[in-house]
Amino acid sequence: MYRWLLCWRYLRTRFIALASVISVTLGVATLIIVNAVMDGFVTEMQDRMHGILSDVIIESHSVNGLPNHEMIQRRIQQIVGDQIEGITTVVHVPAMISIDHRGEPITRQINLIGIDSATYANVSDFSKYLLHPDNQRHVSFALRESGYAPDRPNFPESGWQHRRQMAAGRKRIAQLQTEIEQQRRQRDQVLLQQIESLSETHYHSSQSQDAAQPDFDQASQDDSLSFPDAPEHLAGRATAPAFDGSALTVPSSIAGNIAGMESLAERDGPGFISAPTLDAVDSRPEDASKLFDPEFDQHTGIVLGMSIGATRYRDQYGEVSDYFSVQPGDDVKVTFPSAGSSPRAIEQRFTVVDFYESKMSEYDSTFAFVPMEMLQKYRGMAPDAVSSIQLKLRPGANLDSVRDSLRAQFPLEMAVQVSSWRDLQGPLLAAVQLEITLLNILLFLIIAVAGFGILAIFYMIVVEKTKDIGIMKSLGASGSGVASIFLGYGILLGLVGAGTGAVAGLLFVANIDLIASGLETITGREVFDPTVYYFETIPTIVRPMMVFWVIVGALSIAVLASVLPSLRAARMHPVEALRYE
Repeated sequence: MYRWLLCWRYLRTRFIALASVISVTLGVATLIIVNAVMDGFVTEMQDRMHGILSDVIIESHSVNGLPNHEMIQRRIQQIVGDQIEGITTVVHVPAMISIDHRGEPITRQINLIGIDSATYANVSDFSKYLLHPDNQRHVSFALRESGYAPDRPNFPESGWQHRRQMAAGRKRIAQLQTEIEQQRRQRDQVLLQQIESLSETHYHSSQSQDAAQPDFDQASQDDSLSFPDAPEHLAGRATAPAFDGSALTVPSSIAGNIAGMESLAERDGPGFISAPTLDAVDSRPEDASKLFDPEFDQHTGIVLGMSIGATRYRDQYGEVSDYFSVQPGDDVKVTFPSAGSSPRAIEQRFTVVDFYESKMSEYDSTFAFVPMEMLQKYRGMAPDAVSSIQLKLRPGANLDSVRDSLRAQFPLEMAVQVSSWRDLQGPLLAAVQLEITLLNILLFLIIAVAGFGILAIFYMIVVEKTKDIGIMKSLGASGSGVASIFLGYGILLGLVGAGTGAVAGLLFVANIDLIASGLETITGREVFDPTVYYFETIPTIVRPMMVFWVIVGALSIAVLASVLPSLRAARMHPVEALRYE
């Protein structure tokens, strides 16, 4: 009992040990905080990647895809049928999208993915990341009336309501341009008629005054007509004596209409006047015999990744906003290669029907989804050919075992690759895991530094307590008993430091968002820039085993640091210890 009493007394009275306790506390707290935040980030990232990618992907490297996919699906069912929860087919191809924004084209490279809307949501969380609530319940490539992103009050007006307004505006501008052109032609026709009439009058007048043959060259030089108000393309059409143009009169109704329409066009702005009006005469892809009316018709629907059609930025008031270069209801042009041995570029118009926001930059900036059957048709693929077959396994299924079984049936020699979602994201996951390992090693050195501090402090205590050690040994204390005093001292230091650090770390993690807000207020800088990190709260996960091993590691270092001083105290002879007293 005396041993623990002495340990507790040393811990209370030796304030130099406080430095070691603080070092252990900071080391343990830092390790818990960093591991909790890193685990939260990694888990969030893996959940999003896994939600986008299916468990197992059977992908063809052929430009024509996998032929007779139904037969291949039956074969897969025979191999791992009892472990499959969902299966779907996909056609994907690299493409380029062109967005008409204020009369200027914006081009981006994308991955165009044709999906089966009835089955694709069964193998991924695709529908969960769509903005329209109805599309989240049932994926559709038909444009919705309105109601996009109800949780975002600043989301622009979208859907059929937006499309009808834009189409009506374009029709109005096109009609104005046509009317202006017609009025100009009428004005030119009136002027031409007046010029011809004046020319004929001048000709007959010349014939009556001078019976001689006129010199046409001289007349063309001296007696040419001058029409200040005549258009340039009518200049030189007739010759007559010069006059001030008062004889030419344009009907006031024509001149007034032209002036009014030109002022209206000028009011609407040159950017709006120059907006393309090709959609007004574009033919419906499904029925070429019927004229396409964008006010009532849509092209094949396309779902764009959020970062393709929007840019996140900070406005002049410091608020984070999204600037949309295209929105649901607008049309875009996509260029992609055709199937076959000699691919050619195909241009096709699509109507944006929704946005897809997984909050993973790699996917939101490149993925665009269209109906699979339409992409097959546009590319000239066989109806039974697909690029890949994707599987979702039942909970508890062995992912690696299923992948290996399918690889045995579909070797690489068949130009088919079987991969799990972890295989596809292997380099990224390995890099993140390496980063976590290195951080743990570096941060664990903080506790190691505290261990060296404990070692030095214990050596000082042994030297200082030499007389006490001699007295205890002369009174019958054994070497192991003396050693246990200092070992117990080290255990107490480790327990206090590790316990305090664990509590501090867990409290920090529980209030990390409040702490981050406080740091932002103090420093004036954001801890996590929302234009880069697409989350509202910092993701954290506290794993009990992680906390346990951090505490065990801290205790181990504290105990190991006290071993050498304890051995020295245990080997000390009582006579030598009391000789100089």
